[in-house]
Order: sequence, then C-alpha cells, then structure tokens
Amino acid sequence: MSKNIVIIGGGITGLCSAYYLQKEGHQVTVLDQSDMASGASHVNAGYITPSHFISLAAPGMITKGIKWMFNAASPLYVKPRLDMDFINWTLAFKKSATPAKVEKSILAIKNINLFSRDLYEDLKQSADFNFHYERKGLLMCYKSDEVGEEEWHVGQRGIQEGLGVKNLSAKEVQELEPHANLNVKGAVYYDCDAHMTPNYFMKDMLAYLKANGVIFHKNETVTDLKFTNKTITEVVTDQRTLQPDQVVLAAGSWSPLVSKKLGIKIPVQAGKGYRINVNRETHITIPAILCEAKVAVTPMDGFTRFAGTMEIAGINNAINPKRVDAIATAAKNYYNHLEITSEEKEQAQCGLRPCSPDGLPYIGKSSKCNNLIIATGHAMMGWSLGPATGKLVSEMVSDKKVSLDVSFYHPDRKF
Repeated sequence: MSKNIVIIGGGITGLCSAYYLQKEGHQVTVLDQSDMASGASHVNAGYITPSHFISLAAPGMITKGIKWMFNAASPLYVKPRLDMDFINWTLAFKKSATPAKVEKSILAIKNINLFSRDLYEDLKQSADFNFHYERKGLLMCYKSDEVGEEEWHVGQRGIQEGLGVKNLSAKEVQELEPHANLNVKGAVYYDCDAHMTPNYFMKDMLAYLKANGVIFHKNETVTDLKFTNKTITEVVTDQRTLQPDQVVLAAGSWSPLVSKKLGIKIPVQAGKGYRINVNRETHITIPAILCEAKVAVTPMDGFTRFAGTMEIAGINNAINPKRVDAIATAAKNYYNHLEITSEEKEQAQCGLRPCSPDGLPYIGKSSKCNNLIIATGHAMMGWSLGPATGKLVSEMVSDKKVSLDVSFYHPDRKF
C-alpha cells in the first residue's frame, strides 16, 4: 500500500531512503534545512568500508582522547562542556568502550557495510546512474612498528571475519602504489573496500529522484511535530505544514534536536571532520589511511581528497586552521614531495558526522512513536552505510522482511 512519507534530512541517508521508498511506490517528500549542496555527505572521504569493523568506541580511545584534548592539532578533540546531553553521551561512550562490547558489535558493523557495498554496486550497474565508483581496496599505512602491529592485529581479526587482508612491507606498498612516493614502514591492505566521489553521487541521485516524483523542500527548518496517540499527525516547517503517514528522521547531527519535539532522546554528538581537495596530479591511485595521523586519502574523479580529524565540540561549522594544517602536514610526512599549498588549505571545508556512543547507527522505530523511523548516528561510516540504511528504512515502511538483523541498531537501546 502506497504511503505518504516525509523524510527530514537530505544527506546521503535521506536520499538513499527516498530512492528505495519511491521504488516501493510510496510518495516521498524530502525536507532539508540547507540548500543540499554542502555538509558531511559532500565533504567526506567517500569510502565504502567493510574494513572498519572495529567500533569508534574502542578500548583505549578515552585515554587517547584525554591526551589529545590538550593538542589543537590532534586527530580527536573533545571539547569539555557543561551540557547534559554531552555528559550523558560521554558516559555512554565510556560504558561502550569495552573489549566485550566492541567484539559483540563487529558482526553488526561488518554485515551492514558489506550489504551497503553490494547495493552501491547494484546502483552502479543501473542505467539510471553514472557516478564514479572504484573497488581498489584500502591501505592502512603506518610509520612505526608499534602502530603496524596494532593494525595487523586488527587485520588478522578481519581475516577471521572472511575479509581479504594482507600485511605489506614498504617494498610491497611501493609495488602496489609505484608513483605515489609513500614514506612508510608498511601497510595493512584490505581488498574489500571501495571508494567514490561523493558530490557526483549526490548530484546523480538528486537528479534521479526529482525525475521520478520525489518532492524536495530545501532551506526549510522543522519547527514542530504535532503528536497525538504516539503518532505524528503533522510536520510543521517555517514555510508549510505536511500530513504524513510515516516520517523518516535522517537529519544527521541535527536529529536529536528534532526528536526532542517528541520527547525522544537520541544520544548523538556532532563530530566535525575536515577535507582538503588537491586538484593537481598526485599519482595516488589507491585510498589510504595515514594511521598515526588518522588522515584519509582518496583518489577521486579528477582530484585527490585529504580528510580527517574528529572534533566533538557541538554543532558549529567553524574551521580551525590548526586542524587543516595537521592534515596537510600528514600528507607531506607520508608522501614524499607532496606539499599542500596555502591556497588549497584556504579552500578546506568541514562537515558534521552524527556519532552514537557505541559506534553503531540508529536504524528503526522508537517505541515512543508509531510512525517514525530513525536513521542517524552513522559517525564516520555515513557514506558507506547510506544505501543499506535506505534499503532497511524502505523495508520497515513497507512492512517487509528486513534484509539484516536490525536489533543491533535499535534507537531505544540502552548503554
């Protein structure tokens, strides 16, 4: 039965939800507070990452975070503040960062990543799309033996999970990436990963959805949600009122601000990430993570993107030049003769990634509302998990059997 669906949020998750919902025959309207030309879905590293099966809430991360708090150029910065949502999130993160909980989440993270990669490849085969997509794997590049051992320990766990993983010497890295001039001790290579150029996909998907009847209202803010008998009856924006059968909340870091109107608390903190684009030849052909610096490098269509940092400091789009400099310094340290110019650094942009305390997204219905599906909290895997989340959302709305066990991602889960 066709339903009238309102999706709040026009990022990768919102657009993929719209795609699969319109395929099921539903009437879909997408609301977004921006012009849909910027944000995390446009500035991310473009990775599809089955390799990232270890949760962000990993043991030892809190200790590192405390140490990094005093360094403005560190890969992770958490700004302490007297805000109850932030304090509760921090406590939940601490409770989630145990070996047992991380181990329990591995299968859930890996499975949804593999499912999403398959869906991307299905989309790529469709005559409706022409986006850039390559499956060349991912190099986890390291400069110290200690970090190399840590990465290979994770790599061996990946092998147990059925992923293709190799431990490469500096010479083997050079053979795989002969012209990039990498300055590393070695790398752990995952052949399961893929990469894309995010802007191209977003434009492709937006054009397809508009051509197939999806309605878009840009630059509109949701001001209220009318709520009766645990059911949303009206979505009110600063410009109109909509009466949906079902609402999908996919507003990324802004999702908790919307859900609070229903008395639903979603533990999410905004994690700011930065990117620098280099539009000249770098000879980089394989995506890499520069492990010690926590910087991602992606050879996109016509340029190379350097992305990194996780800055948990509330919702703001201020660019910290020290963090941009840290990304540029990492590029220079890992790639000989690669110098990111001051002009390239001045063009840096940022985006806010919605981080849950346990590193797993929220996908599903809250028990507090009958016709709301929550789809947020994807942290650094938002791009990777867009199609999988959209497909699961459409299956839930259409009352179909879901493709994965979604109990891991339940929005009401306790920490």
